[in-house]
Amino acid sequence: MNRTKTLILALLAMASTAFATNPTTTDEGMWLPMLIGKNQAQMKKQGFKLTPQDIYDINKASLKDAIVMLGGGFCTGEIVSNKGLLFTNHHCGYDAITTLSTPQDNILDNGFWAKTNAEERPVEGLFVDILVRMEDVTNKILPELKGLDEKARAAKVNSLGNEFSKKATDGTTYNASVREFAKGNAYYLFVFEKFTDIRLVGTPPQSIGKFGGDTDNWEWPRHTGDFSVFRIYVNKENKAADYAAENVPYTPKKFLPVSLKGIKAGDFTMVFGFPGRTNRYETSMGVKLAIEKVNPAIINSRDIRLKAWKEEMDKDVVTKLALSSEYANIANYWKYFIGQTQQMQRLKVYDQKLALEAQFKDFAKGKPAYEGIFDEWQKAYTAYEPYAAHQSYLSQGIFGANVVQMALGAGALEPMLSDTAKNKAMIAQIRNSTLKNADEFYKSFNLPSDQKIVAQTLLLFYNNVPKDQHPPVVAEILKEFSAGTPEESFKKFAQEMYFTSHFASKANLVKFLNNPTADGLTNDLAYRYFNGFRKNYVSKFSKFAADFQTADKRLARAYIKGLGEMNPDLVKYPDANSTLRVSYGNVQTYAPRDAVHYDHKTTMKGLAEKYKPGDSEFDLPKNFFDLYNAKDFGQYADKDGQVPVAFITNNDITGGNSGSPVLNAKGELIGLAFDGNWEAMSGDIVFDKTYKRCINVDIRYVLWCIEKLGGSDLVKELQIVK
Repeated sequence: MNRTKTLILALLAMASTAFATNPTTTDEGMWLPMLIGKNQAQMKKQGFKLTPQDIYDINKASLKDAIVMLGGGFCTGEIVSNKGLLFTNHHCGYDAITTLSTPQDNILDNGFWAKTNAEERPVEGLFVDILVRMEDVTNKILPELKGLDEKARAAKVNSLGNEFSKKATDGTTYNASVREFAKGNAYYLFVFEKFTDIRLVGTPPQSIGKFGGDTDNWEWPRHTGDFSVFRIYVNKENKAADYAAENVPYTPKKFLPVSLKGIKAGDFTMVFGFPGRTNRYETSMGVKLAIEKVNPAIINSRDIRLKAWKEEMDKDVVTKLALSSEYANIANYWKYFIGQTQQMQRLKVYDQKLALEAQFKDFAKGKPAYEGIFDEWQKAYTAYEPYAAHQSYLSQGIFGANVVQMALGAGALEPMLSDTAKNKAMIAQIRNSTLKNADEFYKSFNLPSDQKIVAQTLLLFYNNVPKDQHPPVVAEILKEFSAGTPEESFKKFAQEMYFTSHFASKANLVKFLNNPTADGLTNDLAYRYFNGFRKNYVSKFSKFAADFQTADKRLARAYIKGLGEMNPDLVKYPDANSTLRVSYGNVQTYAPRDAVHYDHKTTMKGLAEKYKPGDSEFDLPKNFFDLYNAKDFGQYADKDGQVPVAFITNNDITGGNSGSPVLNAKGELIGLAFDGNWEAMSGDIVFDKTYKRCINVDIRYVLWCIEKLGGSDLVKELQIVK
């Protein structure tokens, strides 16, 4: 075996001898299912009862055929019946649920359960992908990249990826792409089947599905019924097809049986899904920059948006439904970055990275390929660091206002309007495209909150970004809308913007697009505001970001390769990149701090204890207590007479794993992964074996909510194992 191939295996799979030197496992790792055979011995040691072929096989049905990627990678789901029934998280279905809700039929607050297939509601734009197969194409790509700079390298990878994808899908209805691993040390081809007719079957009321709200988010103990139910539809030949009334439920190659046998501490668990992004090979310099510059900018910018939205959402149900999905999405990662920052500091992640880098520098001495990596890396960070916060305040703050996003979309018009006769066809195309999206856009456009967001994020940028980085438009605003203090001036500017801008309402937009002019666009306050910030960044600062990203990727690729040579155990799996992964572990308790110990499960008793009538986060439906007080638990109570709600494991997960099935040793569904815990929020950077936990809703609570709380007979469709 050549040296390159040896490195690839070190990067992408655990060598069979790894556990000989590491007899205990941290349960760290997001493993490629095609290579899971390398882990078989350890998995069996922890309780696994199946074979690697049961997990991944391209010749016969395997567990991979029951796992779906939602919407291109924001979440995971699993097929649980021979009629294409799909389970995922409530927060994964949240956008679909809010979109299908109206004040007259508020299924977000009231819940919804289709009684027949005909009542299942199509979700426009939602799609799922199921992996057909994956293939290692590293040895077909790496030799073609020798001697290329980063730009040429990226172009070559893209060209080869398109070539391999076309060859893999010719004559089929599949789609494919080549994905990069370990910063470009390896490449894999993934072939998918895409399904576009997805319908909502049921959802609990959000008082169940989002119980605990932002307060309990990323926390344990947890009592959230975080699930929703969809179904895949296909044509009568069981092939993927766009929505049609005559489509029928999908007959899958594989679906997951559902276990009611329950769990106990120490039980084997496996999570199968599409984790989004980790950066486990981040440097100490990257950690420092995140803690001191980037994360605070993200947190402060999102905090402004959330407060402005919440003030308006609390006023009426129409606004609440319009803004709920975007609010939930922004809030989730607002709290994430707060927790990540705190836990990186508490767990001394910077010091951990420094210690590893010191080892690497000793190893690198006398090795030209590695010796100068960190000197060059430090220069790249030094050049970029002064502008890192600028980029975050811009993307998360200034460009976070909806009116700015709509103005951004009209940017393509500006060069066309210099000669309207010559560019008539292109102008019409841009106009039609903009208007096509306008209905959906303005449904969730709330002028009062957006106006506050503009004024407050502008003030945040003004106060936190060095003055020599400000675009001229900031000084122009202060001069034209002078009102004493910068804060008052920015409020005055925002008020005038929303009073006059073409982009502040659909009616204004339509009027402008019916007769667009260059002056009408460039003098529009929203466009002038957006364009001023955009031009300033592109002309003065984007080069620093681009140069840094180029250097960072090249040096990270060399660093990971070097780490693999120094100690293969340090690079035994690749970072998450929204490709299908398996993580395995056990049901496990933990002690987050002195004198505190958390059990491995919660029950419905905890919901009753947290209940606050009328509270936006801790209210519960009336029929919950009717059933709870009557002890109407059906077949879902544990041996202690309580229905389990959630449980924790030490499986390695991240964003994108939401909705992933949690499987027992026999591959039976026991829960849905939906969150991580506060004490390990730095997990995307460093896996901490002491604190890292995966929070899962127990499948018995899911089924109780469907059958008892929801009054649905969907449970009859499942293959139940007792």
